[in-house]
Amino acid sequence: MPSVTVSYSRAFLKKLSRLPQRLVGQAQERETIFRENPFDSRLETHKLHGEDRDAWAFSINRRYRIKFVFLTATSALFLDVGTHDMYR
Repeated sequence: MPSVTVSYSRAFLKKLSRLPQRLVGQAQERETIFRENPFDSRLETHKLHGEDRDAWAFSINRRYRIKFVFLTATSALFLDVGTHDMYR
């Protein structure tokens, strides 16, 4: 599988900048895994439902996740980062 190219929405970058540095580091580690294989079991990648049915999410840790959409088979746009509450 070719590696995935990632781009970032303005909202994603804004929220990421507000997170504790330790969490930003964890997010960067997860993004590295995502770029190699977006469906790596460590990420717990899952399709979202309802209003977000076109989007996916993967876990940074037990509490935080990144919401994204696939633009093509090899590119993704990170939309949001936060706790499960971001889906409300």
